[in-house]
This record gives sequence, structure tokens and C-alpha cells, in this order.
Amino acid sequence: MAPGVGRSSRAAGKRGGGAASSSAAASACVYYATTGVLVALCVAGACFLTSTSSASIAGADGGGDRAGGGGVTAYRHTTRSSFAYEVTREKAAPSPPREVEEGGAAEQERRSAVAVEDPHAAPDLDERLSGGEDLTKTDAAAVLDEERGRVASSEATAEEENAAAASAGTEQEAAENDQEEQQPSHLQMPRATVEEKSLDGGIEEESNARQRQSDEEDRMSAAAGDEQPGTGILRREAQEDEATEREGEQHLSEEERSSDQSQVEEDGRTLAESDAGQEEGGGGDDVSEHKDDDADGSGAGSENRGVVDSLPGEEERGEDTSVRAGAWATQADQSHREKDRRKDDGGSITDGEEERPHEWRTCNVKAGADYIPCLDNEKAVKKLRPENFRRYEHRERHCPDEGPTCLVGLPRGYRRPVEWPTSRDRIWLSNVPHTKLVQVKGHQNWVKVSGQYLLFPGGGTQFIHGALHYIDFLQQSMRSGGIAWGKRTRVVLDVGCGVASFGGYLFERGVVTMSFAPKDEHEAQVQMALERGIPAISAVMGSKRLPFPGMAFDLVHCARCRVPWHADGGALLLELNRVLRPGGLFVWSATPVYQKLPEDTEIWKAMSALTKSMCWELVTIKKDRLNGVGAAFYRKPTSNECYESRRRQQPPMCSEDDDANAAWYVRLNACLHRVPTGAAERGASWPADWPRRVRVPPNWLNTSLAGVYGKPAPEDFAADYQHWRRVMDRSYLNGLGVDWSRVRNVMDMRASYGGFAAALRDQKVWVMNAVNVDAPDTLPIIFDRGLFGMYHDWCESFSTYPRTYDLLHADYLFSRIKDRCTVLPVVVEVDRIVRPGGSIIVRDESSAVGEVEKLLKSLHWDVRLTFSKNNEGVLYAEKSDWRPELIAEPT
Repeated sequence: MAPGVGRSSRAAGKRGGGAASSSAAASACVYYATTGVLVALCVAGACFLTSTSSASIAGADGGGDRAGGGGVTAYRHTTRSSFAYEVTREKAAPSPPREVEEGGAAEQERRSAVAVEDPHAAPDLDERLSGGEDLTKTDAAAVLDEERGRVASSEATAEEENAAAASAGTEQEAAENDQEEQQPSHLQMPRATVEEKSLDGGIEEESNARQRQSDEEDRMSAAAGDEQPGTGILRREAQEDEATEREGEQHLSEEERSSDQSQVEEDGRTLAESDAGQEEGGGGDDVSEHKDDDADGSGAGSENRGVVDSLPGEEERGEDTSVRAGAWATQADQSHREKDRRKDDGGSITDGEEERPHEWRTCNVKAGADYIPCLDNEKAVKKLRPENFRRYEHRERHCPDEGPTCLVGLPRGYRRPVEWPTSRDRIWLSNVPHTKLVQVKGHQNWVKVSGQYLLFPGGGTQFIHGALHYIDFLQQSMRSGGIAWGKRTRVVLDVGCGVASFGGYLFERGVVTMSFAPKDEHEAQVQMALERGIPAISAVMGSKRLPFPGMAFDLVHCARCRVPWHADGGALLLELNRVLRPGGLFVWSATPVYQKLPEDTEIWKAMSALTKSMCWELVTIKKDRLNGVGAAFYRKPTSNECYESRRRQQPPMCSEDDDANAAWYVRLNACLHRVPTGAAERGASWPADWPRRVRVPPNWLNTSLAGVYGKPAPEDFAADYQHWRRVMDRSYLNGLGVDWSRVRNVMDMRASYGGFAAALRDQKVWVMNAVNVDAPDTLPIIFDRGLFGMYHDWCESFSTYPRTYDLLHADYLFSRIKDRCTVLPVVVEVDRIVRPGGSIIVRDESSAVGEVEKLLKSLHWDVRLTFSKNNEGVLYAEKSDWRPELIAEPT
């Protein structure tokens, strides 16, 4: 109404130029008063449009969530990140006539085109924020200048154009009308199409059509009030029809989305006022912190597990797919220990127990800073009988009934580890302050001391002059291509590894080696290996099976490993036969092979008889003249003909119900498993050469087998591989702020197909894939694709020393394990095995992520990023050097 009154006053002034001065003065007063009202209304209108636009956006997000779209996305982030929104102007939206705005829009359209054409070209956040800040300030100044110009121009027109003609006044009035009608377009935020760059980088092109169809079905189902869990998965590309209509009311410009941090916090507070389901923007370095939107109270937000870039079929991940598919066994089904746990029924917890604050204390144990709970349980070892010691059961796992909740201290003078590859040759003595091996094995070039360092010349008991020469000697001994490091032979098991120099130098040949040795009088040998950046675990060949599936390793190596292979009916060598792939090689480099001492001759005769009864072929015996040692090469059979033609069935064949893959707390059985011969059976043929085997599904994964996520197994495998490649390329490698130059030892705490490890194969890291005992047994697939791992139960401690991993990755671990044990000891175990300066990435349900975040903060970890959407969240945190001053009661 006020603008009309103003125009009437100015028109009257133009037509009545000859009136009395009192009349002119009155008209001028009316004009100035009206102009003031007009300016005030403009300012008020701008504030109203801004708050209305924010409320519209929040409402659209909430409605979209109920209709199957994404809910409110929130992230808190103190480092560089690629988790940003790309905002592109619609072509129909008129841009203000300012060169700065036109240049910013053109630049933004160029960036958006890059984001669409090259999905991996995520813009740097610092660059976006920097450019956005300048653009926003320029726009604000230009708007104020133009507003002042319009007021000054109106005043000059009232004083100088009193004598203008009526027709000119009419034209001037029409021009002013046009100008005032254009004014709101400067104040309101331009219409924008928001393309959401999800945490995982979007969905592959081949699945877009299927996802659009699924999204349409979800939207129809939600409209009918019948939304099911898993619906409403966030799509990378907005639907052309519905998205245009839904997002047409979103008036959030690129300038405000990319403004400086204070502006983002102010916008966050505006959104919080319009949406009760969101929290207020955090202070400090945090950008914002929000809760998931479930405004309708239907619980759909908590049921919707479709986080950014969900896999095809991943909406069913909450179900027990092993039961539904009927094809995936678990280690828990076979584990004697797990059966005892079920009988005790001591795994469940109550929310009240989880909520109680914990007072952190440093562990008071004999092992001190090297405490491994399941290997340093002196109370359990004291209960063993003498015959148990003969079978090395005192070196096996004996976990306490309840996981420890105390923290392992740091060695005096601990320093951040030396980076790979320098760490292969030297580490800080203060980090592993043990020198007994220097005295015992120094003459064999295992390890030496030099000032503040432990040096590793690369030697071993059987390769004093260096591991690389010995590695080449082994390959040359099998000229027919039986080894072919890094092609045919990719995954190796090194028994009795010492400081793991053999496995450390095999990296140069494209081979990954699982090295293991017991925690015995050769103190800290495995700890030294891990500190060097070489994969190793503390384990022993005793009374139970190794934590690996059957037919897993391409080659097994033993160099003076001090294992009595021929004892107890050959039970230990039969265990190697279980884990060795048909056609694989056992390389035995020991004194009985090349020496003629009475003891050596006796052992050689016993081994010859045992290997012959096992149908192992002695391929060749070669001598390394430089090192003065010899090696015998045995090959496991690829058929059952030899087994069936034996005169004496000793060792006997295993029963049909003896699963060769069952390993978790399963006792050794001195028997032979039959060799698979069917074309569709695992182990019937050798995997493809590396690196092809990492990206192609194993040939025994046929379409008749349902995958872990519900699709046919080959499709599941391919989708998992592509999924983690996107996550790695668009989020983990650049978006979390991880300094990958300092990352060497990595663990995937809940691996499925090994896709996370496969996505990291071009990095200078190695990944331990831990397959949980209560999850589908996919570890055979991981080994078949040229990766490695082991079975584990995270209700117990891992068989590794403290401070041995740089990065842990937990994908839906904590929400799955809560039904079996408390989260607190698991987080304590995370703190034990991660190095100071190391980190963890958690992807899980929002409630589980929040619980872990609270515990990590109480442990003085630096929580660098949290992100949540649709009841799913991501957390990235780094461990500090903090240790509690209080000491726990002695155990």
C-alpha cells in the first residue's frame, strides 16, 4: 500500500508545479515520510524473505524425508572436507545486472558442470569457502549501494522535475513501477537447484534408473502411510520432475552456502529455529551439529537406513541375510567358545549400564605397556595341566571373562612412529624398548641397536645376507612358474616369522604376507614387525586351528620356525594343509633339509613319510650357496585320486560335517579334507593372476548364490567394490583430513567382501580384514581376491600388541555387537591397538556413532568430524597422547 501512496504524491507534485509554497512544503513532508516508510518496509521484507526461505528449505527437507527423500543433513567438521553441496542456478532464474554476480554464477556453473561430468572432481572446501566469502560480501555491498541510489534518485526527482510534462511523468511513473517490482529479486535469495554431493560420492550411472524407480515406489508408499524400513534412500541425482517442483521454493544461493564460518553458523541458527528436530550450530571449529529429522513422530527417520550412496540392496542390511539367504555360515555356528558364551548368556546389556560414566584408569598388569589381554591372562594359564603346555596351549588365547576397561600406558619416551618405507629398516628404540633379540639374533642380522634406533639389516636365520636374495632364490628354484611372485603367488603365510623381514621385503615383489609368531621368550618380535609397518599377529600352532579359512594361502613358508611338524600324527602339518590352496606350495627351509646330523636325519625321515601319506609332492630341493641353506618345495594335490589309492588311510579323511572353513576356537583335527573338484566349487581352480583377481568375482560365486546384501552374489560383489571405490576416492582420501603419508597399518574391523581394502590397494598401506564371527563368512572371498584377514570376535581383544595400527575402519560394527557385549570394552580395545596420532572412521547408526563419540571424547580423542543423515552417521577421530593418572587395581 505504501508504494502506491508514494507514487500518488510524486505525481501530484509534478502536475501542481504552480501551487502555493505551503502546499509544496506539505507535499515534500508527505513524500519524505513515505520514502522512509518504503525503506523500512524493504528492510523488513528482506528479513522476512530470508527467514521464510530458510523455513521453506527446512520444511521441504522434512517433507522430502517423509516422502522418501533425504532428511536434514548436518555435519560438523574441523578439517578440510569434500562433504559439500553444489548449488547451480536454474537458467530461468534472472540474475542481477552486476558483473560480480554474473562472474560468480558463471564460475559456479562451470564447477557444477565439472562435478557432474567428473564425479571424482570434488572441489576443495577451503577454495569454495574462500571464493564464497568474497562473493557474498560483494553482493551485500552492491545491494546496499543500489538501495541508497534509489532513495537519492527519488529525492532528486521530487525537487528537479516539478515542471515536467504529464506524459513524461507517466513514463517516469511506469519506470519506477518496474524498478520497484524488480527490487524483491535483489533481496530474496535466487532460486537454486541443490545437487547433493553425498558422503560416498553418489550412485553409479548403471543403477540410476533402478534407483529412480525404487525412489518413486518409496514416495508412493510414504504418501500412503506405509513406509517400510530402508525406504527413502538418498539419491545422487534429483528426479527431474518431482525435484524441480520440490526444490523450486528453495532460495538458498551459492554465496550464502559458501560464505565464511560465522555466516554458516548464523544460517544454522536460522534453520534450527524453523525445524525443532535440529540442534543449534556449534561453536569453536565446528560448522554445525544437527539431529536426524523425524518430525512426524512415526519413527520413519530411525527406520530409514539409507545413508548417502547406499548400495543396491543395502536397505536390507539390517536383516540377518545369512538366515534369509540360507547360504552363508558364520564362525559362531562352529565355534565351541561361542556355544559356551550362548549358554552363559552373559552378553546382553541394559541401557542403564551403558549410560553410567566411566572413571578411566591405567592398567596395573605385569605386561605393562605391552599388555595383550587374551595372551597375558596369567590366571587362566595357571589352571592349565602339564600336557597343555606340551601342546603350547599356554601361548594360545585365554581371554578374561569380561573385557578390560582400563587403558594401557605408554612406554617411557614414546615417540610418533617412523614413517614407511624408512620404518622397514629402523624404528625408535623407545617405542619397543626390548633388546634381548639383539643379543640372541644380532649375529643373524635380525636386529641391531644404533643410538636411539633399532636397525633391521633385512637378515634372518636362513637368509643372513638379506631377504631379497633369499626371495629371488626361492622363485628361481621353481623355474616352471610355480611361484611367480606378485602374479600367481599373491598371499603368503609365514610361520614363525621372527621380526617379519621375509614378509617386509616381499612387498617389493607385489606379495602380501600374513606373518605370525607366539608371544614367547623372543620378546616383542611381532611388536617389532608391526612397528616396522609389516603385517603380523601373535599366534601359535598349538591345540586350535589358526584363525583363517581353508584353502586360503597360495604359499606357506617356514624358515627354521621351530614347529614339530611330524609330532602328534602330523596334526600341525595337517593344519597347514587345511589353509593351503590346492596346488599351493609349502616351502620348508630348515636344517633337516640340508644337514646330516642324527637328529636332522630322523626328522627328515619322519617328514618324508608324513608328506607322502598326505599326498604332497616333493617338487624339488635346492640349496642357496650364498647363505649356506637349503629349501624343500612341496605341492598340495589338486585331486582326490591319491587319497583314494592310499593303502593305509592315515591320516584319515575328515568327516563330511567337518567344515574346513570353521576356525574360531575349533580344536585341531588330524585329518585330511577332500579337495574340491567340481567346476562351481571353491578351490577347484587357481584364482586369476594379480591384480586382476582383486576386481573380478571368484568363479565359484555364481548367480544362484544370494549375496550378503540380498542380490545375486556376483552383483553384490561388484556393487560392494564400486561402492568402496567411490567412498575412498570422494571422501576418505581427501575429505576427512587424514594424512595418508603417516598411515601404514590399517584394519577393517568388520569386513564383508574386502571392498574397503581393495579400494586402498594403490596406497602404500596394508589392510587387515577382520571378519566377525557372527557375520556371514566372507573371508574366503577376501583371500581369493588376493587380500588377507582373519576371523575375530570384538567382544574379546585382538591378538596384537598395543599401539600397532594407524587407522581403524568400523562399518556398522558397534550397532551389531551391542546385543552380545557392551560397547565400552570395544572402545577400550580400539584405544589399546591404535597408535597415538592414529585414527578411526566409524560408519554406523546415529545412536551408535553418538555413543562412540561420547566415549572417545572422554578418552581425550580429537573428534574431527561427525556427519549424520537418516539415522546413519560417520565419525572421524584421532587419538591423543593422554593417559589417566589413576592406576587400576592389580589383575
